[in-house]
Amino acid sequence: MLQQLLDLLGGGAAPTAPARPDFKPKRPPAGTGIAQTAPKLIAHDPPLPLADALAPAHFAHPRANRRIALGGVHVAYELRRGRRRTIGFTVGADGLTVSAPPWAAVPEVEAALRQKGRWVVAKLGDARERQARLQATRIDWRDGAALPYLGQPLVLRIDPRQRHGPAGAVLAPDADGRPALHLGLPHGAAPEQLRDVTQAWLMRQARRLFTERLDHFAPQLGVRWQRLGLSSAGTRWGSASADGSIRLNWRLIHFRQPVIDYVVVHELAHLREMNHGPRFWQHVQDVLPDYAERRAALKNEPVPRW
Repeated sequence: MLQQLLDLLGGGAAPTAPARPDFKPKRPPAGTGIAQTAPKLIAHDPPLPLADALAPAHFAHPRANRRIALGGVHVAYELRRGRRRTIGFTVGADGLTVSAPPWAAVPEVEAALRQKGRWVVAKLGDARERQARLQATRIDWRDGAALPYLGQPLVLRIDPRQRHGPAGAVLAPDADGRPALHLGLPHGAAPEQLRDVTQAWLMRQARRLFTERLDHFAPQLGVRWQRLGLSSAGTRWGSASADGSIRLNWRLIHFRQPVIDYVVVHELAHLREMNHGPRFWQHVQDVLPDYAERRAALKNEPVPRW
């Protein structure tokens, strides 16, 4: 694998579930105060029954002011009052937020929650899994840390004797033969230094590889690209302009080359069709018949957090 990498070198907040404003609580009779419907602090709630306390799962919003058991799952949620007509749910990285009109009684809010309890718990589970995946992809900037490079793990090694000059980096075998990026930094280098030197090296490899792949696929699509720019966008992998300018996210260098090729072809196809209509996708398929599998990998494979 190292030789393949060396041969190739040649010697770019978790989404939230949509609110569900499906519940229209009954407006109280005239003269009814709203103090009784104000959120009750958790500290004043009665203790949970033993069955709930031993529930197999629980979710807690950091600003929770209410709690409820949904199918045996303990959910501490944030209840917000606002100028609205319905009760809506939003599940995000922090947990469950319920928005309700000021005059909606707490029992009505809880009834709405129980009615959609299965949906709420499923969304909370999905959000927790997303957070766990994000945490697992966070890079620990130290000697011996690993990150994906062209779909394969690449170990970072601090190497003060590295002959390519200070603050340089070179791909070379580790002591156990694994591919390693040797960083010309002192052993006491700060994590930020490791990150910056690694990023600079990866961006150089990205520009070289992207240029090569653009030149490879452009003739197949019958287009000519003019300029390549590297982006660091958080949610966009590439873009194309009618003048032939292509922008690609340098973080694509973490993926396997077939996935990178999909993004390259996708952007080059925009030089034929500046939309995502049927003709555009036909151009992509003509070059990459398996583009759907590559596209799915781009969406599903974890990307390191920088």
